[in-house]
Amino acid sequence: MATNGISVFDGDGHVFEDVEAISKHMPNNWLDTALVKNLGLFPALDHLRHGLASLPPGTFQNPGPDGWSRFLDESGIAGTVLYPTSALGIGRIPDPDYAIGLTRAYNDWLAETYQKDPRIQGVGLLPMQDPEAAVEELRRLVTQLGMAGGMLPTTGLKSDLGSREYWPVYAEADRLGCSLAAHGGSHIGFGFDQLAIPAGVHAMGHPFSITIAFVSMLLHGVFDHYPNARFGFLEAGVGWFLMAIERCTGSYRTLSPLNPRNDYIKLGDGEEIDDYIKRQIAEGRLYIGVEGDEPTLTWAIKNMGAGGFVFSSDYPHEVTLQSIMGEINEVLENEELTQEEKSAVLGDNARRLYDRQAVPAK
Repeated sequence: MATNGISVFDGDGHVFEDVEAISKHMPNNWLDTALVKNLGLFPALDHLRHGLASLPPGTFQNPGPDGWSRFLDESGIAGTVLYPTSALGIGRIPDPDYAIGLTRAYNDWLAETYQKDPRIQGVGLLPMQDPEAAVEELRRLVTQLGMAGGMLPTTGLKSDLGSREYWPVYAEADRLGCSLAAHGGSHIGFGFDQLAIPAGVHAMGHPFSITIAFVSMLLHGVFDHYPNARFGFLEAGVGWFLMAIERCTGSYRTLSPLNPRNDYIKLGDGEEIDDYIKRQIAEGRLYIGVEGDEPTLTWAIKNMGAGGFVFSSDYPHEVTLQSIMGEINEVLENEELTQEEKSAVLGDNARRLYDRQAVPAK
């Protein structure tokens, strides 16, 4: 595929968990419990998947590590970082001890199974149910397992992601200089728990959960408190981001918090929320996952800065090699974007988010 000299890098791919292989990294007596035996290692993402809907042919096929390498070969994509599928609901586990053991087992499996190909890097799970343990696991997966950073679950935790109880995790990411990325997937609890149409659940679930995570971390000032960490908000497109900018800018102007404990965002002189967000993007701290076909992507790039948007394949979920190539081509053929802007979105920004080196385009 001709990319006009642009080296494409995928900022959000997925694995299908091998439960048997992951189980080998867990204590045997855990696996013998009736609940784990009957219900599996991971909690159900939600009940909303149980609806009658068709999927495009060739989607949701497990490529495994060899298939991922072939996909990179065939697509010409230079590299990828991998997120989970079943474990997207890791925040819904109430037992912190089980969360600690399961995240560690998943991370060990992911590193040993997929990172044999140097083009592939994992993003690890964190037991955010116990922030102290999450700090230790983030340190381990970055310094010992060679992962790009950690995933922040957007549902299930007892507090919003901007809450101070999670700040030690952000402080460790700041110390390590690594990435933390919020990723949805569990769509329960947003007011449409009885919606019977899976397309509607999917359409709203990802942006709802990501918007809540982003606004919480934004207004609590997390990004400025930890300037050496990099934060991603993935798989929800562009529309939610523009809505959050518009609404938060206006709402903060009319409902500015008194902030007696100095817990919240601090704006510079004359700065508004939209200016603050632009600054986070310009300083390389904030990244939004996109797929390339969003109608508002060009406006977002031109008005918020090209450095904030990361191409994400979502392979092998609701996509195929052909559909992904089509999305990449939409960016390449966009006459309103400069070559520099196209390169930023299709590869450079993902490399900055995950601290990966550029590879020349083939």
